[in-house]
Amino acid sequence: MAEPNGINERQRELFIRKSTRVAASYLKRAKALSEMPDAAKPFFNVLENIYIKLTDIEKPEDRKSIGTLCVMVPAELIYAAGAMPVRLCSGSYTAYSIGDDYIPRDACPLVKAVMGFGNARALPAFDNCSLLIAPVTCDCKKKLAGVIDTVKNTVPLHVPPLKKEDADTEVFLKELYRLIPILEKETGVQITARSLAEGINMVGNAQYEMSEFLKYRRHDPALMSGTQVLSVMNAYSYMPVSLWAEQMHRLNGEMKQRLEQVCFVSRKNQPRILVTGSPIAFPNIKVPLLIEEMGGVFAADETCMGERGLYDPVSVIDPSFDGMMRALASRYTKPCTCPVFVDNSQRIYRMKQMIKEHKIQGVIYHVLRGCLVYDYEYQLMEEAMGKLDIPIIRVESDYNEEDVEQLRIRIEAFIELIKLKELKKEA
Repeated sequence: MAEPNGINERQRELFIRKSTRVAASYLKRAKALSEMPDAAKPFFNVLENIYIKLTDIEKPEDRKSIGTLCVMVPAELIYAAGAMPVRLCSGSYTAYSIGDDYIPRDACPLVKAVMGFGNARALPAFDNCSLLIAPVTCDCKKKLAGVIDTVKNTVPLHVPPLKKEDADTEVFLKELYRLIPILEKETGVQITARSLAEGINMVGNAQYEMSEFLKYRRHDPALMSGTQVLSVMNAYSYMPVSLWAEQMHRLNGEMKQRLEQVCFVSRKNQPRILVTGSPIAFPNIKVPLLIEEMGGVFAADETCMGERGLYDPVSVIDPSFDGMMRALASRYTKPCTCPVFVDNSQRIYRMKQMIKEHKIQGVIYHVLRGCLVYDYEYQLMEEAMGKLDIPIIRVESDYNEEDVEQLRIRIEAFIELIKLKELKKEA
């Protein structure tokens, strides 16, 4: 592996040219899928600013950016420290290619992309983070925390492998308490009971708007393209949570209007598909794009870059500082359906719930090449879907575009299988 000492200026120029071109192409395709709500445009503008115009996060000048590499990092705690959390999980093929020089070949593409941006010095959203917090959720991220520390000051956040017992939550609680003085030193702001309560309320407002939005997303026929929905969720990574919630409130208003005016973007008989598995991070949105370009409806997702990222608001029973910290630790462990946990049976329960609510007719299990924690659970998911008589297909992909045609053929065949199954039901 190469030493992480950055790339030269010529390589950097080529990186910028290629990465912005690819991001622009995917953004254009997402916009073209169907008539996009006007209220969704600000979210797309954010992705354009970050990945095409290469500008920094829009935030108050005196507020520091803290990079996070997983939804397991409590955004509430970072806001309580007077900082802005920026989730740096990217789907950039160009960054992935650079990261390939620093990370082993079989490592997951997401980790390679993070390392690529770290050495490219071309993404202000990454470069201007004064600190990175890297949850230890898998072997790749464990080693990433050590390697990327040579590029950016990085703090590992240990995630317990178990979550059922109170003792497991206590382990994570200690980690969160360990994080407090680090954040306070970095920002110069003391985390108090009041600031923590404000942080919880800020994120809670976003979670409420998301729950309202899901009521509209469940509608059949669809009121908005699923790929566009996922893009809105990806924009959450690069927006102050209050601004994101405000824009989501406007989007919810427009979705209500679409419902009242019978303005749909799909037909009643189009196959409704749920995507689960490895994160789908912009600009690597080829799987949802292919679903909708091949005539399916991307109706729901159970991914950490999508709906799961804003599931399960913090439930505060005891308003004391320790009570709120315990509520945070509980929220980020017990209801979480990430396969990093040994027992992840809740994921099957949530999938069954989503299939019913979203009227799902087929499931695509997306696995990033090298993402073993998600791949481990495919067999369990296949068995569960078989009992429900729901077709499921596993697709493995990378960040490169060499597998697009193969994916297109498989996804198109899967959609036709669902259509045939539904025809047999009607016969």
